[in-house]
Amino acid sequence: MGRIGLYPGTFDPLTLGHSDIIRRGAKLVDRLVVGVTTNPSKNPMFTPDERMAMVLDEVARLGIENVEVRGFDALLMHFAEECGASLIVRGLRAVADFEYEYQMAGMNQQLNSRIETVFLMADVSLQPIASKLVKEIALFGGDISRFVSEPVRDAVVGRVAQIGQRGRA
Repeated sequence: MGRIGLYPGTFDPLTLGHSDIIRRGAKLVDRLVVGVTTNPSKNPMFTPDERMAMVLDEVARLGIENVEVRGFDALLMHFAEECGASLIVRGLRAVADFEYEYQMAGMNQQLNSRIETVFLMADVSLQPIASKLVKEIALFGGDISRFVSEPVRDAVVGRVAQIGQRGRA
């Protein structure tokens, strides 16, 4: 089966930064599992199934063949073991990301020392992109087309139309 990597996240919505990490992470392993997880504390705009569909569509659009998309609602290391992953792929944008991810990697190592965490720096042009900010920009009527693919942009704009755009200050 070869080396299996796991790139977990909420992907709400999937950004160009996420796509970049998927594309680059897939080069490091024989198979990359993109694990779409639930995280109610992040106030998701999309359901887990909608987010999985976004990731599947993006992977197909990019033509990446060694990627599998799976949903999960469990402890990351348990899901990694279930997938047969030997490494966790995490993207980093800034120092603040590193501090959080470093702590998580340490905790994960305590849970399973056989699974390594690999950090990939986001492309410089993509470093400021965060799903939370993309949602906020969209909710206030801003253009998000520089931060997400066209299909994701359409999904976000459609969702904003459903839930209502926020007013201007």
